[in-house]
Amino acid sequence: MKLHIATDHAGMELSQFLISELRNLGHEVIDHGPSDYDPLDDYPGFCIAAALAVSEDWQNGEESLGIVLGGSGNGEQMAANKVSGIRAALIWNEATAKLAREHNDANVCALGARQHTQEEVLELIKIFIAEPFSGDERHVRRIGKIAIYENTGEVLY
Repeated sequence: MKLHIATDHAGMELSQFLISELRNLGHEVIDHGPSDYDPLDDYPGFCIAAALAVSEDWQNGEESLGIVLGGSGNGEQMAANKVSGIRAALIWNEATAKLAREHNDANVCALGARQHTQEEVLELIKIFIAEPFSGDERHVRRIGKIAIYENTGEVLY
């Protein structure tokens, strides 16, 4: 699987660990930064770049997923979700990792580097990557309503 990863200073050590481990598992991992530790850096640019790459891959018919990291993962998820076509989910346990893909067809996962061990994060990402979207009609319908709002501003109930 092609994976786009981004972080800020809080997740740099975790990001480097994940890049190595995920490549060892056979994934193509593209690092969207940062490349140098700066305790005052800002996550939005890095996370948006990773999300844009995921969106562009899907627009070009190539499957990929994104991973955005920070201290909590909250802001990183918010930044990624500003990119059209991105459904970023904050995952913090096995159920949220699985359901993000199975029910919401999430294409980016956000995690808090200060919330879990490196091994826990790796396991959550492995679950996220492995879980397919169910394709159930109700989930397709709900995702479609999100996309309609995203593209037109129309709210459907």
